[in-house]
Amino acid sequence: MKNILILASGSIAKHFIVWVSKNRVAENQYYVTSYKKDTMPEKIGTNIRIIDADPTSFSKLSQIMENTTFSDVFIVMEDREDAHYVLKNLALMKIKIRIVLVNQWDDPKIGKDMDNVAIINSNELIAAHLYDHLPNVPLVAQNVGLGAGEIMEVHVPFGSAYAYRHIGSILQRKWKIAALYRKRKQILPTNETMIRPNDTLLILGKPMVLDGVYKTINKRLGLFPEPFGKNIYLILDFRHDQKNALLYLKESIYLVEKLDNKRLVVRVLFPNDFELLDQLKTYESENVTISICYKEEDTTALIEYDIHEHNVGLVMNSIPTFESGELKETLYHMKKLVFLFGENLLYNIKSTVVLMDENEKMESISSSAFDISETLGLEMTLGNFDPEGDLESKHMIIEHYETLAEIFNTELKIEQRVSNPIRELSRMKNVLQIAPFEKDLNTESFKKLISSKIQDFLLTTQKHPKLLVPFAVV
Repeated sequence: MKNILILASGSIAKHFIVWVSKNRVAENQYYVTSYKKDTMPEKIGTNIRIIDADPTSFSKLSQIMENTTFSDVFIVMEDREDAHYVLKNLALMKIKIRIVLVNQWDDPKIGKDMDNVAIINSNELIAAHLYDHLPNVPLVAQNVGLGAGEIMEVHVPFGSAYAYRHIGSILQRKWKIAALYRKRKQILPTNETMIRPNDTLLILGKPMVLDGVYKTINKRLGLFPEPFGKNIYLILDFRHDQKNALLYLKESIYLVEKLDNKRLVVRVLFPNDFELLDQLKTYESENVTISICYKEEDTTALIEYDIHEHNVGLVMNSIPTFESGELKETLYHMKKLVFLFGENLLYNIKSTVVLMDENEKMESISSSAFDISETLGLEMTLGNFDPEGDLESKHMIIEHYETLAEIFNTELKIEQRVSNPIRELSRMKNVLQIAPFEKDLNTESFKKLISSKIQDFLLTTQKHPKLLVPFAVV
């Protein structure tokens, strides 16, 4: 839910409030303040809350901003001086928030000194629409092509999963970032162009795909395990996990307790120890649900149902369970985070480690890596280990991770050596390894004899627990 503040007065503001009342967006809640009674329409929607306060007063506006966290502020005021004082007050608060200002006075200076202000000139807008109706004039973007929404403009908010990522790291299937706008300038991006908060992206592609891209860009960090889902799902297959079932459950509960407003759903498969089942059930609570499957039915379909039913974002299981049946392939296609238990317990983990691979994979998993590191209070290590000494080619990854480390206020340790990454990992202690969840996680022993690729050893080393992050959400 995004909270939007509208500072309103005058005819344009009144029409705007009518629009947001009729054309409701389920994810938006609007707060409207106006000191002029004739600004408010007779009927308003349930998605609008009225705040009785003068927005030009610094103390009143400060109180409004303190009481509610807003994602956007719209200044739609007919008096130029009122708008000027509101902008001045917002600047004094030093808040990083997107501000949309309607310039009704042809004032070329108002709002120009603030980087986070998007200015809409009402007179230019009306003139542009009139111009579109002239004969022999090219149409504007909304009327180009099929007119079905295959061209979209997307604002990148603070905390977006796309912020501080390089264009080349984003998997663009059936869509494309065509242009980027920053500080009123157009940038034709290359693979090395980094997206920053408050940028505007012009994206092209199939309308249904673009809808998904829009939601992904607007998903905010700090909500682990989102955007993959909300809750945690533990699979205990007694064919493989009977000995450690109680330990796995305790580790899962430990993680859930570190997260905000998350639930743990436990699914027990192939139960054959009723005494152990009774022990597990003692851990049920308001946030922990244990379900037991007594029939040897299609467990894959059951797991898929559970994941959809409970809005699961993270699946926790052992490596033997993960490799049994079709579970690995199912979770890959469902694009879910996967936690694999290791010999080192989650309680004892001191840091997370990401071993560098291809640029696009590393940037794709970075937000989840920082998210869980911050949640568990862990230091993060970025390892650039290459047996052939090609360390310079990873400079873009390092730049990306250093930028996110500042945003998350997380300690980042960068290690670079000419060495085998598998050997370096084996020397580490009490780490959670974070790696891309790829379709082909190699388990063939013959290939391992000649391989130094990290993914070829993920499922054969059980010393460290692992978090597998889907390579791309969109």
